[in-house]
Amino acid sequence: MDLEAIAQEVGAQLMAQGAVLATAESCTGGWVAQTVTSLAGSSNWFDAGFVTYSNRAKERMLGVQAQTLIDHGAVSEAVVLQMAHGACANSNASYSVAISGVAGPGGGSDEKPVGTVWIAWMTPEKTSAKKFLFDGDRKSVRKQAVAEALQGLLKTN
Repeated sequence: MDLEAIAQEVGAQLMAQGAVLATAESCTGGWVAQTVTSLAGSSNWFDAGFVTYSNRAKERMLGVQAQTLIDHGAVSEAVVLQMAHGACANSNASYSVAISGVAGPGGGSDEKPVGTVWIAWMTPEKTSAKKFLFDGDRKSVRKQAVAEALQGLLKTN
């Protein structure tokens, strides 16, 4: 999968709408933002990337509610929806994508096994989230999450 090619399509769609993107990433550690900013001209449609690996960072930088983290855990629909909202609220973006997951090799549970990733997308019209279960090692899980995050942005337009 060619992440930069997908990001190029995302950028073209956002530019056509005069829209701007922000990212909120946990398990991908800024990989979506890195992919986007590797493209010349991305400053025209990308504003900010938040890498919020710890729960405290999610709370402080994105406004994720502590009670949401307690009730649902960091790898949950509720948290990625709040992350997506926080990314737009704390930037000049009208679109955002948020990712939180268990990339492995450890850290999984019966309820949230390694490879479980939640991704949320926020647009001016709606916010949605989807749960994924990716196979492979840590790098593979993270790369698949980045690809799905970018492809999901294409579907929001």
